Amino acid sequence: MLLAALPALAFAGVPLPLLFQRFGRTSAASAAMAVMAACLAVLAPLAAAVLAGQVATFAWAWLPAYGLDLSLRLDGLGLLFCLLILGIGLLVVLYAAWYFPEGDRLGRFFSVLLLFMGAMLGIVLSANLLLLLVFWELTSVSSFLLVAYHGQRNESRVGARMALAVTGGGGLALLAGFLLLGQIAGSYEIPAILENGQRIRAHALYTPMLVLVLLGAFTKSAQFPFHFWLPNAMAAPTPASAYLHSATMVKAGVFLLARLYPALGGTDLWFWMVGGTGALTLAWGAAAALFRNDIKGLLAYSTISHLGLITLLLGLETPLSVIAGIFHIINHAIFKASLFMAAGIIDHECGTRDMRRVNGMFRRMPITATLAIIAAASMAGVPLLNGFLSKEMFFAETVSSPQFVLIGWALPLFATLAGMLAVAYSARFVHDVFFNGEPVDLPREPHEPPRWMRAPVELLVLLCLVVGILPAWSVAPLLEAAAAAALHSPLPDFELALWHGFNRPLLMSLVALAGGVLIYVLRRPLFAWYDELPSVHAGTAFERAHRKLAGGAGRLLATIDNGSLQRYCFLLFCFTLLLGGWAFFSGAASEATIAGHPAEEAAIAALLALLLGCVGATVLHRKRLLALILVSVVGLVVTLTFVRLSAPDLALTQLAVETGTIILMLLILYYLPPTSAPASSAPRLIRDAFIACLAGGAIMLVTLRMLAVPFAPLSGFYLDQALPGGGGTNVVNVILVDFRGFDTLGEITVLAMVALASQALLDRLILRAPDRDADGRPWARDAHPLFLAMLVRPLLPLALAVSVYVFLRGHNLPGGGFVAGLITSVALILQYLANGIAFAQPRLPGKPERWLALGLLLAAGIGVASWPWGRPFLTSTHGELTVPLLGPIGLASAMVFDLGVYVVVVTVALAVLSGLGTLSLRAHRGST
Repeated sequence: MLLAALPALAFAGVPLPLLFQRFGRTSAASAAMAVMAACLAVLAPLAAAVLAGQVATFAWAWLPAYGLDLSLRLDGLGLLFCLLILGIGLLVVLYAAWYFPEGDRLGRFFSVLLLFMGAMLGIVLSANLLLLLVFWELTSVSSFLLVAYHGQRNESRVGARMALAVTGGGGLALLAGFLLLGQIAGSYEIPAILENGQRIRAHALYTPMLVLVLLGAFTKSAQFPFHFWLPNAMAAPTPASAYLHSATMVKAGVFLLARLYPALGGTDLWFWMVGGTGALTLAWGAAAALFRNDIKGLLAYSTISHLGLITLLLGLETPLSVIAGIFHIINHAIFKASLFMAAGIIDHECGTRDMRRVNGMFRRMPITATLAIIAAASMAGVPLLNGFLSKEMFFAETVSSPQFVLIGWALPLFATLAGMLAVAYSARFVHDVFFNGEPVDLPREPHEPPRWMRAPVELLVLLCLVVGILPAWSVAPLLEAAAAAALHSPLPDFELALWHGFNRPLLMSLVALAGGVLIYVLRRPLFAWYDELPSVHAGTAFERAHRKLAGGAGRLLATIDNGSLQRYCFLLFCFTLLLGGWAFFSGAASEATIAGHPAEEAAIAALLALLLGCVGATVLHRKRLLALILVSVVGLVVTLTFVRLSAPDLALTQLAVETGTIILMLLILYYLPPTSAPASSAPRLIRDAFIACLAGGAIMLVTLRMLAVPFAPLSGFYLDQALPGGGGTNVVNVILVDFRGFDTLGEITVLAMVALASQALLDRLILRAPDRDADGRPWARDAHPLFLAMLVRPLLPLALAVSVYVFLRGHNLPGGGFVAGLITSVALILQYLANGIAFAQPRLPGKPERWLALGLLLAAGIGVASWPWGRPFLTSTHGELTVPLLGPIGLASAMVFDLGVYVVVVTVALAVLSGLGTLSLRAHRGST
């Protein structure tokens, strides 16, 4: 349970900053920090066990039939990412409290940040692929909100939209890949998948599955060619950039690669796709970073490059390369978070991030400059810093890679060139910002930031030094635990040390350092060459593509969706006929036949009445009242059919629904336009009649084919279990409130939504009350005849008594909450129809949303009440209660559920009546 409390605590804390911001921005920041600190406190005992070699697990069966369980798992890899997410998150909150202007109350920012943090914790702790995917998509949504925090700025909206489009599209690919992976492995549980790696790699669907999974990972971690969203996401506030693009969102993709490496790695396809993509991203990001003039732009492209480095290491498919990749995840998170925060300090103090203007900051901000220089040196791979150690491991793996035996120089040469570019863009950041003369036309006079704004940078830079100088003491236990979890096998021998002797990796490091400095010294010809290249901005290209796509979709929609119901039906029926006809005639022929039965005279008469009502309502649809009467004939025949087939519950429900809807339709007729739409042409009528006959004939064929196929009905189970399992003899009602109670809960929830939607639609609608009907006759002045009013008023208590009786007997005899609610609704509708809104409105309970909430609470609450006894949601209980004079009375907890159904059904009718009554009052006021 302690493991489940970790993400639960994160999500539970999401609203706290919003609640505490009324006491000031410091209170909002303190609330966010308290949530993160509490999560770290929960993680501490779990971390000790994981570092000792244990794996913490939690499982709760949710939808086991579909392979979706709430299962969590904390191993070394998950622990590493939890520490990065919570530790750097805590520093980011402290930094953000001093970064934002005084007018920003920060509640919204910190709440979204906590939401994102909870989603990231969910990703790294999930032991089920489908659960991981849910959190994966939640990170896309919450990061969208963070990037678009300054929504009034166009670049923020564009960057957020671009990030959501790319990562959301990758999420769809990942969904398909996970579904294939789960089918191949026979389980969606990650531990089971990791144990079936050989089976997965040998499967025929391995290639498409791997491509889809890698698309999801590559888009999230900004791998080439999906990298373009990351630089545009720099429109986010710097605290969000420091969090998203150092330790969290962009690391989700490489986490997924490391998590699934034991199951998906070990093939040539993995090597070339993962390693090749990582190599391209490493080189492209490093080259592009050198030419950025914006500090955050340089750091964004350097992030892309380092993510490519991690991906390349995971693609090299050796145990030591995986260890090096995980080590660089740690190091990159530390130095890149500090660099983003330093960039934010410079922007905060100078008012700009343009390196062509921000110069000579070392003399004005010496402490901040020293911290940033150390972090940039770590990014470049300078000895005595943590970045040097993981870069050395990277160089060592390129030298010993078994994939490049024939051309053993190619990969080390590529790695050295990439290292040179990293040194070059790091040197540019250090020289241009902190030296390079005097600042140029800065909006503000720079100085050192507040003490606590710089404190997170100081701590992170200290970690760069500690890990770089004392790696075995500081980070080795965590790295070993994470690497063992990623490899899913015993660790090979390796040593974390500052000095391994003079070897080829050290020589490559020295060449990279010297070559990078040389590239920067000779930068002017390179910059001149770059300036001659055609300018292509990813944000502009994306917006153009977005506008073209939206425009094309709009034109297509205008062609199809032109407001004509006739066209909609035509397209729907044609598509259904084509698809259904192909499925029907391409399937195997059935030899089954239907046993014929002689038709009774009553059945023939009912069929003729049904046909008369349907055809009459269609042909005479312009005569609205007559058409409505014919529609009611159809409903009445269906009700009698249920009676004939011994389905009294269905008959009662159908009759009540039919009565209520017909009366409501009569009320609506009053507001319809007096003239109907023009008649269709004869060719169109012939075409529509032909399509209608085809559709009806197709339904008939499908129905006959289905009836001819032998099947085992479920009715026997329900008949046998209704009394012992549900405590009632009315099988239909027991099914509704017990066996299929979850379906019924969903249906009344939809009903409640319909009631609220109708109330919202009718609230401000203004119509003019017509003076004459469709035939030109004036409406009667006596809208509510006295005789009708006096006749209907006594019916209300009688109808209520009947509804109570029907409700109470519903568990054992025909009736129940739904039918009782319909009877009450019909009685209330009749009162409104006979007496008008002036009489009915004061007598109707107000605030329907409260009654809807009460009904849903009753239905869902009795379902939740079964949890303390360890039973599934909506498990009912039943028994007998002996009452004096009455004897034993059967009671079932499902009656509370049925009461909730009754309340919702009645409230829906009241909401619609209230809306129509208010509309009527406004209409008559407008016509006078």
